[in-house]
Amino acid sequence: MNDTPARLLRLLSLLQTPREWPGSELAERLGVTDRTVRRDVDRLRELGYPVEATMGAAGGYRLVAGAALPPLLVEDDEAVAIAVGLRAAAGYAVAGIEESSVRALTKLEQVLPAKLRRRVRVLGTALALPTDTGPLVDPEVLTALAAAVTNRERVRFGYRDGDGRQSRRHAEPVGLAPSRHRWYLVGYDLDRDDWRIYRVDRIERPQPTAARFTPRALPATDPAAYVAGRRTDWGTPTFRLSVTFHAAARRITGRVGDEPGDIVAIDEDTCRLDTLRDDSPEWLAHRLIALGVEFTVHEPPELIRALRTVSARIERAVGPEAQRGN
Repeated sequence: MNDTPARLLRLLSLLQTPREWPGSELAERLGVTDRTVRRDVDRLRELGYPVEATMGAAGGYRLVAGAALPPLLVEDDEAVAIAVGLRAAAGYAVAGIEESSVRALTKLEQVLPAKLRRRVRVLGTALALPTDTGPLVDPEVLTALAAAVTNRERVRFGYRDGDGRQSRRHAEPVGLAPSRHRWYLVGYDLDRDDWRIYRVDRIERPQPTAARFTPRALPATDPAAYVAGRRTDWGTPTFRLSVTFHAAARRITGRVGDEPGDIVAIDEDTCRLDTLRDDSPEWLAHRLIALGVEFTVHEPPELIRALRTVSARIERAVGPEAQRGN
C-alpha cells in the first residue's frame, strides 16, 4: 500500500480494535515492511494518537487512552450504529445522558455524508424509544463498571440493598444489562462465593483492583438472560401483574414497561398483560392511567390499593364545586 494517507487511515482503523497488534501482523495487513509500520506509528503519535509499543515475543502496538480525545475513524455502518445509539440513549436512566447524547449526535450528523444522514433519519423515525424511566445511574459509575467488565478486572464497591443496608462487595463483573427501566451488573461475588445481580443505582465508588480474572461459566446464555431469569434476586419485591386492557394490543404494547410477548391479544379490542414485575405499585398505577384506555386489574392487591389512592386524590383535586359545575 503505497498511498501514505490511505495507509495511515487503515493502520488507525486496525489499532482502534481493542487488542495488541504485533508489528509483523500489521505489516502483513498493510502490505509494507516492519520499518514502514514503525514510521507510520510515529506519524500517528505526532497527530495526537497515543500508540503504545510493548517489547518481547508477546509485544506489539495498541491504542491507549491519552490526555485528549483524538479524531476517531469509523466505518459507515459503525457511524450509523453510533448515531442511532445516541438517539436511543435517552431511553435509559443514566444521569445527564440526554443532553450529552444530543450534543454528540449534533456533532456526528454534521460530518456524516448525505447518504448516511438519510439512513440515520429513517432509522430514527422508526425507532420507538422507551417512555418509562427508573432511578438515575451515575454515568461515571456505569463507565467504571463497563471498563472492569471489558478488562476482566475484579472490582470493589459499596452497595445498598433494598432495605437500605450498606455493605462492601468484591466481585468479578461479567456484564451490564439494562432491563425495563433499570441497569444491573451481573458478577460473581467473591465473599459470598456465588453469582449476584446488583442494581447499578445502588452501587457506590467502584474501584478496580488491577487483579485480572478468567470468567467463570455463567448459568445462563448471557448476563441479560441471567437478569431476566432471576428477578427475585434484585432486592425488591417481585409480584404477579395481571391486567386486562379493553383496547387493541397494538395500542398497549411497549407502553407499560412490557417486554416482547408480555402483551397477549384476546381479540381485536381486548388484550392481557400477565407477567412478573418488580415496579412500585404507585408507578404502575400512574402508568396505567396514562394509557387513556379502560382496563381491569386482577392482581396484585397493592396495585388496586394504589389506584384507589390515586382516584381519591383526583376526586379531591376536582372538588365538589367543580363537580357541580359540570
